[in-house]
Amino acid sequence: MAAESNNPPQPPSQAGTDTAPRKPDPICAVIARTRHDMIHAEVMEAARRNVMLAELRLDYLAKAADFGRLLADKPLPLLATVRRREDGGRFKGTEQERRMLLRQAIVAGFDWVDIEEDIIQSVPRYGKTKRIVSYHNFKEVPDDLHGLFRRMHEADADIIKIACMPREIEDVARVLDLLRFTKKPTIALCMGDMGLPSRVIQGALGAPFTYAAINPERLPAPGMLTVGQLQNIYGVRRLNKETKIFGVVGDPIGHSLSPIVHNIGFRKLGINALYLPFKVPEGKLSNFLASHSALKIQGLSVTIPHKESAVHQATELESLVAQTQSANTLVRTASGFKALNTDRPAILDSLVAGLPANPDGTPGTLNQKIAMVLGAGGVARSVAHALIGAGAFVSITNRTDEKAQKLAAEMNCRHVDWGMRLGTLCDILVNCTSCGMYPEVDESPMHKSSCHSGMVVMDTIYNPENTLLIKQAREHGATVVTGLDMFIRQAAAQFREFVGQEPPLDLMRQVAKNALTPISVRKDNRPAEEKEEAKEKEEPSGEGPADKAGGASA
Repeated sequence: MAAESNNPPQPPSQAGTDTAPRKPDPICAVIARTRHDMIHAEVMEAARRNVMLAELRLDYLAKAADFGRLLADKPLPLLATVRRREDGGRFKGTEQERRMLLRQAIVAGFDWVDIEEDIIQSVPRYGKTKRIVSYHNFKEVPDDLHGLFRRMHEADADIIKIACMPREIEDVARVLDLLRFTKKPTIALCMGDMGLPSRVIQGALGAPFTYAAINPERLPAPGMLTVGQLQNIYGVRRLNKETKIFGVVGDPIGHSLSPIVHNIGFRKLGINALYLPFKVPEGKLSNFLASHSALKIQGLSVTIPHKESAVHQATELESLVAQTQSANTLVRTASGFKALNTDRPAILDSLVAGLPANPDGTPGTLNQKIAMVLGAGGVARSVAHALIGAGAFVSITNRTDEKAQKLAAEMNCRHVDWGMRLGTLCDILVNCTSCGMYPEVDESPMHKSSCHSGMVVMDTIYNPENTLLIKQAREHGATVVTGLDMFIRQAAAQFREFVGQEPPLDLMRQVAKNALTPISVRKDNRPAEEKEEAKEKEEPSGEGPADKAGGASA
């Protein structure tokens, strides 16, 4: 069974609602396979996906490259790459052998060839093959980035490519800034989770294309997306310099469904906008906003752990934010950002909608109910504020007792020691911690014995929708409210603030539910080298029949 991907989930194909483009999508499909037949299968899939070109990672081949087979009846332009190990590649021969293979690929008739910036002078231009001069750094963004860029500009190449691993959020902005100054077609991106948005946004900043994997189980670089994700979630074919940028900031962020629901909403309404997942470490929100100012981000959803710090980054607060001191939305204004809280009304509406009716048939209310809130962050603050405002008696508990005491004092409500939570009786239980969030789906903040009939249990986590806590509560007869309803309600309110239009609510809800299919995570704690060896065993070097993964689409 294939291991779970850490990439964001994908919505269903919008075939029938999205006219196929006349020209190829600005994507280079990366094909990194050990066998010629698998390469051929994925080249055909890349052509079917209507991408601009396909990169063949010749350094992955288990046998000598057969250029006749690789280039026979090619359905789209092909790029030859032989990456060194120090640049993240797998070539096992000598440097002289590697350069010879590059020259052979050029002579054989590849449309493009990738040549590292430090050796490009030793590989002369030949025939009609176009050249990409590249620089890869899997450790950091070099201090002398602009000096490196100037040298690459002077090289005899048709496209410049720079790919680096950021250590700080500001590093991503430094690399993207290169696209503002280039005089030659340039692709400048960062790797890893923090660098993921830079891969998507290339087209909006003038790059000729971006890189993506055809096969979700063969991702040659950290943070690389699949062709399917770039096409179906982010709609890269529509990006241009007029595209408005939105996004979500948080850490972790890979689980977020916000890019799916907002981008599908933009696409449905014909809005030229792009919504990206920005991984911003705790305490770095101000650094992110300052370093990424050139992107002119129009609006941000704010999630863990930035909901409280977002308040201090805004130049204007709506009244609800001023009351709760928690913001989940930042919207650009003439003077900076306005902070809003769409969590509180979404929480209240979701809880009230989930309450069972009273014995006399009248709708249930929160008034006089005893509620316990798990957590002491921004979401917990909004939940406590909503419950107290609706007349409930609230208790707050958290693993870090000091935070729970502080929030309870601010809310003028009861504090419960974390160790005593299981014995605390309540009518309503709301989980505002990250316990049970993907990928830690086998965890629950409560013991199953704490849930019983007549109780309402809400989990603000929506990925997965049916957390272990929700399952336990349902099994013991409690009324459950999942985080998905709250998520859609607050996302819809954010959408209105972002673009001033009513969101396609039913479509957004449907793509979110489709993405939240039941998941099973198998933890793999083996060393990286052992994992790679296992992959090689799964894909034998012999030129036999195609394996089950062959030609798999994203």
